[in-house]
Amino acid sequence: MDDSGFIIERRRITHDPNGFAELLAMVADHGGTADDVPIAIETDKNLLVVALAGAGFTVYPINPRAVARYRERHGQAGNKSDSRDAAVLADIVRTDRHQHRRLPANSEQQQAIKALARQHQEAIWAQNQTISRLRSVLLEFYPQALQAFPKLKHRAAMEVLSIAPTPHGCGEADSPADQQRAQKGWPTQRPRPGNPDP
Repeated sequence: MDDSGFIIERRRITHDPNGFAELLAMVADHGGTADDVPIAIETDKNLLVVALAGAGFTVYPINPRAVARYRERHGQAGNKSDSRDAAVLADIVRTDRHQHRRLPANSEQQQAIKALARQHQEAIWAQNQTISRLRSVLLEFYPQALQAFPKLKHRAAMEVLSIAPTPHGCGEADSPADQQRAQKGWPTQRPRPGNPDP
């Protein structure tokens, strides 16, 4: 949720290292950092909370009863919904964080987690920058690759590009299947030795 209350993204994560890594990646993908993204959560006792605080996030543990009152205030009374409660929590920390206590300062263990999380976030930013540069180069010199693999982070895209890094690296399009691929934008047939260029 941004400062105006618009929900930028919804996602369910697991309360384990994979879920924590996914959350860090989501924050980084939207240009956020631990210093400017406060987090509200309905508990202060699980490992995810410790990891978040250790990564440098300002965490606000909110009592579930308080969340229920906020939910009623926003006209969302009824059956409990994780998705709705997440939106309510995000709105609480956006508008009323001054009314709630933040989680206490980090321990040495949390400081270590913070350092690792920061390195992980920096690696994500570096990957995104590299992908952007690769996309620009392919758009200019090898647009067929972008047509075939619009998601360059996919493993298959990297494997194919490592085998055929240039338009002429895909080999000859002799078979009907290859000719069909060529008609769809893949590299055309290369001239064979001894055959003049058309």
